[in-house]
Amino acid sequence: MPVLLTAEQPNLDEATYASTLGQLMPLLRSAKGFMFHSGGPSPTGGTRIIEVWETEADSRSFFDKYLKPNLPPGVVPDLKYYELRAAFAR
Repeated sequence: MPVLLTAEQPNLDEATYASTLGQLMPLLRSAKGFMFHSGGPSPTGGTRIIEVWETEADSRSFFDKYLKPNLPPGVVPDLKYYELRAAFAR
């Protein structure tokens, strides 16, 4: 079942987000189960990431393998998953 992931990262500034995304984008685009990524400023400060994945397991696997080891010190995202009934792009 598809899932919506929200990741609040209060200590992640715009420059660090852009740099990290630039390095990981090719891996993310080819990741098993990846469907969609969006990121921008969080109303509470830092960065908010929104992604859609085919399964929570696919997202967690990618996070553990590629993101977690590359996060800057002090950046600990608050990950929340929500089941979706449908997810598609054009």
